[in-house]
Amino acid sequence: MATAASVPTDLTTCPICQDPFDNPKSLTCLHAFCLKCLQSMFNDKSPGDKASCPMCRKEFRIPPDGIGGLQHHFIVQQLIDQMNMRPDSCDKHGDKRVELYCHDCNENFCLTCLTVVHRNHNYAEIPEVADSIRLRINDDDERILSALEQTKRNETEFLSKVEDVKKIVLATGDIVKRSVDDQINDVLTQLQSVTSESTSQAESVQEAFQLAVVSMESLHTYSRELLDKGRPSDITRAARELHERAQELLNSDVTAVHCHPPHVTFTPADVTQVKRFNLIGRLAVTTEAQPGKSYLLYSVSVILAARCYA
Repeated sequence: MATAASVPTDLTTCPICQDPFDNPKSLTCLHAFCLKCLQSMFNDKSPGDKASCPMCRKEFRIPPDGIGGLQHHFIVQQLIDQMNMRPDSCDKHGDKRVELYCHDCNENFCLTCLTVVHRNHNYAEIPEVADSIRLRINDDDERILSALEQTKRNETEFLSKVEDVKKIVLATGDIVKRSVDDQINDVLTQLQSVTSESTSQAESVQEAFQLAVVSMESLHTYSRELLDKGRPSDITRAARELHERAQELLNSDVTAVHCHPPHVTFTPADVTQVKRFNLIGRLAVTTEAQPGKSYLLYSVSVILAARCYA
């Protein structure tokens, strides 16, 4: 029979103090630490300040009510609670070993519970259920990885297109003569004005985008660690919360956002008509917000560097 010592220590031990977790708190990256360890490490931080995870260095903000306001890590807490008792023993009959899993009640139970409570329920043996849950977790994990990779590909493709536009803009600017410097400055001033007005919105949306990426990466890492190191009973205990978290990320408006590049064009002026025409071109800015999305689309022509916030 499994004992408390068989619970993987790396899942129940604080990386900072190396002791079993005491009031485990979860950062946005899903890494867990003792509340007292985080309070000691970030005692110089105030609510709203940025801090970095001691494990992966991902940034998070101190909650309005301080470190104590961080989300409690319920998955780790469940493992700790089980480690403090006989992890494979029945909650209702401590001298009995859990052997079955009830799909109706979402819990492990022993043969005595079967005759008393779960006789007419939908149940199966724990190893069989764990194998099924492994497949579901793997499927969720693969979908998260696919969404993450597509988001990164969209971002890379858009930034490449922006660089191409910048090259055209700079090449056209190199052709003009010193006499049109004032016109260039006027256009850049207009562009800077547009950028300044949208900075606060852009930062908020960009932060949400980065948080979505961090959450997907962290859930992927935790899922793999649980599958690789956890026992079947650990997997069944954490399965429901992991699945719900995966569905939440996949259904979230933020994680569903893909980087749709805005329409950016540059129309060079006819540089042969130096004395007659505007040599740089006109700045045209069109702001569009797609229904259900929290990012802005800019259609900009002339000397500019277009940016996408998703």
